[in-house]
Amino acid sequence: MISARPVAGLLWGLLGVGAFSFTVPFTRVAVGGLSPLFIGSARAVVAALLAALALAITRQQLPHRRQWLRLAVVGGGVVVGFPLLTSFALTTAPASHGAVVIAVLPAATATMAVLRGHERPPRAFWGIAGVGAVAAMGFASAQWGGLGHLRWSDLLLFGAVVAAAIGYAEGGLLAREVGAWQTVSWALVLCSPLMLLLTVLSAVRQPPTGTPATWAAFAYLGLVSMFLGFFAWYHGLALGPMAQVSQVQLVQPVLSICWAALLLGEPVTVTTVLGGLVVILCAGAAVRVRLGAQTVRRPRGGLRARPGGEQSAPVVSPAATPR
Repeated sequence: MISARPVAGLLWGLLGVGAFSFTVPFTRVAVGGLSPLFIGSARAVVAALLAALALAITRQQLPHRRQWLRLAVVGGGVVVGFPLLTSFALTTAPASHGAVVIAVLPAATATMAVLRGHERPPRAFWGIAGVGAVAAMGFASAQWGGLGHLRWSDLLLFGAVVAAAIGYAEGGLLAREVGAWQTVSWALVLCSPLMLLLTVLSAVRQPPTGTPATWAAFAYLGLVSMFLGFFAWYHGLALGPMAQVSQVQLVQPVLSICWAALLLGEPVTVTTVLGGLVVILCAGAAVRVRLGAQTVRRPRGGLRARPGGEQSAPVVSPAATPR
């Protein structure tokens, strides 16, 4: 008899990825009426309020002093860096373009996890990860007229990928100690004073005004992309099998491109399809090679106990894009 647990894990993971897949298109909608600084900071403030409420209701134990420093790294990547950089990038770059460039994130996360964990993956991992990065840069250049024609928006997107990868890698390790959604929530709370200050400054400099569609897109970014989506995603990872569920995120750029075409009317060009396919295949191959190397070295069983008696598995691919 086939257990329902793996199926449930995949379904919850797919639900989380589906929620995150709207982030890039909705950010593109939001920047049409709101400043990118306001979008990137205010969405984090909204999510931080929800996170503080969830932490208080469930009476979560405060992190230790050293854990706060690591939470600062997580927050710097996924709460501050990724939202702000993508918001500024998508003021000029199409949503489908951003989705393809960001598709390299799983491979970037695996690379940062390797460096952070002092792992020694096969040479094939570095080769595939490198090809994926080159493919992403080649795609970005080709869309603007040829190789060497990268724009500031591309540099911002690549910066967002690096920031998120660092945050994910550190968050994956920290989640073993304080819990998965708790890590994201504490990072949001920790960064909330800075993001609140940026929100106020952006509102004073450029008072936020927009259409109902603009505010609806912003509300989605704050409620779902920055917070609620993580609950479905992490629940799926917890149900497992984690190695399989984590790779569901490779579907995300495909969904984002589809939403950009359906909701924003962006054309799906041959360059977008081929570029996205190559980047996604390289990202998936890099993740699989790393997982295969870990399976060989790691003994079976790998559940770790967290304070309070709850068990959690090591996070292989900590989270989807902080979409």
